[in-house]
Amino acid sequence: MTFALLGRDPATGQLGVAVTTSDLAVGARVPHAEAGLAVVVTQHRTDPRLGPRTLELLRSGRTPIDALEAVAASTPHRGWRQVAVLDAAGRHAAFAGDGVTPIVAATPGADCLAVGNMLVDEEVTTAMVEAFAVVDDGESLAGRLVAGLRAGDAVGGETGTLRSAALLVVERESFALVDLRVDDDPAPLDALAALWRTYAPWASDFVRRALDPDAATGRPDPHTRPSSTTT
Repeated sequence: MTFALLGRDPATGQLGVAVTTSDLAVGARVPHAEAGLAVVVTQHRTDPRLGPRTLELLRSGRTPIDALEAVAASTPHRGWRQVAVLDAAGRHAAFAGDGVTPIVAATPGADCLAVGNMLVDEEVTTAMVEAFAVVDDGESLAGRLVAGLRAGDAVGGETGTLRSAALLVVERESFALVDLRVDDDPAPLDALAALWRTYAPWASDFVRRALDPDAATGRPDPHTRPSSTTT
């Protein structure tokens, strides 16, 4: 009952994921990311421990495929789990146990990977990948991820009624560049898109406040164009 779009921007080094589900508080349990390393989702009867475990294995030098094979082999309830990873080099892998509720899909694209379960059909992940590939002038990774998620919903999404959504993007620092969550809303993708439009001009100054507070302005960045999320 969850679908997610993992993506990277080779030009900026950003890695991120947008995810939505018919359950509560998806952002607290499903997405995980480490700057310069990878982004991971762990979903369907979610075990949040699998995200950090996958990142740990990648940090030790494992490839995405090797890392997911090791995570699956060491997880006693692997039949319930769906896990996916996209690393900073663009390599990807996905695992879904036999007990994951269909329709289950994992569709890779250029610099992205779309995954889901309890989908209306496999076209959902295809639509997400296709929308991610459409790069408007000045479009950020975060905006493309949100647009991709909305494209998946537009062709049917999952079989349940969406309730929560989240957007996580990392760039260079140990903390997230973007970490936005809609935990309980009747239209979580609309709420997430609106939240991103509001947050986008502030993202750079929030980083400055941490790294160089003397240079922080306390104001939104006037040249940041919030992404269109009307897809």
